Amino acid sequence: MRPEDHKAAAQALIKAEQTGKQIGLLSVAHPDITMDDAYAIQGEVVAAKVAAGDPVIGWKIGLTSRAMQMALNIDIPDSGVLTRSMQFDTGATIPTGRFIQPRIEAEIAFVMKSDIGGEHVTRDEVLAATDYVAPALEILDTRILRADPTTGQPRKVFDTIADNAANAGIVMGTERHPPENLRWVGAIMTVGDTVEETGLGAGVLNDPVESVVWLARRMALYGNTIKAGQVILSGSFIRPIECPPGTDIHADFGSFGRVDLSFS
Repeated sequence: MRPEDHKAAAQALIKAEQTGKQIGLLSVAHPDITMDDAYAIQGEVVAAKVAAGDPVIGWKIGLTSRAMQMALNIDIPDSGVLTRSMQFDTGATIPTGRFIQPRIEAEIAFVMKSDIGGEHVTRDEVLAATDYVAPALEILDTRILRADPTTGQPRKVFDTIADNAANAGIVMGTERHPPENLRWVGAIMTVGDTVEETGLGAGVLNDPVESVVWLARRMALYGNTIKAGQVILSGSFIRPIECPPGTDIHADFGSFGRVDLSFS
């Protein structure tokens, strides 16, 4: 893809978010799309948001579970960018029309106290740079159709990455913890009175800390670093849960905390 193609795709994604009308698969319109193209499109979208007064507050890491990687035929995680407008408080109600096809995932959020970066970042360095961790939900949305209406071809990882790794929002609990024993942090996800999903932090690359290590190393390839004060969503350890209007989500992380969210 050419730079002008990246810009055009980014503008189409921004318009889709603003109007609530999804666009077609980029992997169909551009069969030669690469991972670098996808991240370039994502970068154009983020740059436009920042220019419009929506600053970057952190990063999300996706495709960290083996099941999701196998579903998309990929063997590495992906990443997206969190901006200020994506923040919601626990207990919030999302108004109808705010998102197109919202889903949620259970996550462990890292809040950083110092900058960290470099292609050889270690686990110990990530732990030292972390201020605290907290229970969180990620709100997913898709500004791109999930499947091509003509061929039935599902989205590819290039589509997801270009669409900011499907990120749309972050909801953090109020509890704060040191980044210890995160493999055993679990959540019971309830929709109304029905338990929909359960999972453990070990589903995220065997340890959510390793997810942040991966992000720091990947960012180094592009000359970027994780900044102090930024929030990192380390990846989901449950499948995405659909959230049509009227959905009430309760994420019980046990002693780690809880996060609640409703869709009107």
